[in-house]
Amino acid sequence: MQDTITEKVAGGTSTASGALSFLGGWQVCHNICLGLIGLLALIGISVEGMPLEFLQVYAIPLWTIALALLAFTGYMYAKHKCVSKNMLAINTGLIIAATPFPEADPFRIGLWIIGFGLVGVAVYNYTEKKLSKKEEEKECCRTQTQ
Repeated sequence: MQDTITEKVAGGTSTASGALSFLGGWQVCHNICLGLIGLLALIGISVEGMPLEFLQVYAIPLWTIALALLAFTGYMYAKHKCVSKNMLAINTGLIIAATPFPEADPFRIGLWIIGFGLVGVAVYNYTEKKLSKKEEEKECCRTQTQ
């Protein structure tokens, strides 16, 4: 019972960390706004400007909350191993890529490469694991039917 609650808490904080890290980066917020404008245009609503620009004021606090949630998720992984290490890597990559500090602007491209590189490696590892598991199941089924 306690492990189930711990897993749910760890999963929730991991999800929140990833979601909040996306809100931290200007480029990501800008793309979300453009997507929202595009979706509204599809249903006939015309919008000028950036409807989510008000979130810019909260970029650093949201990123800081995402970082704190990532730290908690990392602690849960280290202590209980109840969080997927691929999910932890994805969240870490998103937080690195979405660093909102103006002082980091000269390093922005490097942060994006490192952050999205981590995301890419984690997604690759996850899909590779799932594909190899499916291959094992197919192989098992073939040997049982023969």
